[in-house]
Amino acid sequence: MTDENERAVRAAIDGEMSLLDPVVRASPARVLELLDPEFTEIGASGRSWDVASILTVTGDGSVSPEAPVEVDDMRGAVPAPGLVHLTYLGSHRGRRVRRSSLWRLTDTGWRLWFHQGTPTG
Repeated sequence: MTDENERAVRAAIDGEMSLLDPVVRASPARVLELLDPEFTEIGASGRSWDVASILTVTGDGSVSPEAPVEVDDMRGAVPAPGLVHLTYLGSHRGRRVRRSSLWRLTDTGWRLWFHQGTPTG
């Protein structure tokens, strides 16, 4: 992996971890800085989300310092310039979900463009 790709993956991982941080999640302004205006998600429940709808759950307090999301096996790849694909296993309150995120580089930095969660057995 080139230095440029390593920096891109590191930026996406940092952004992903920020979105899982209870302090960041409690700040709609901070969440909006990390989400692409065209953000979409297919949640682990099968529900579709966009920027407006995801803001209703990021600040709901379900992720807290007492109940954080645990992250395992996070990996990143650069499939094209300006695009990073992350995969990882997230665990929260006994539920394990395989997650996939696409981050894209914008004029304002790296922003989450697409996310999908798939429950594991």
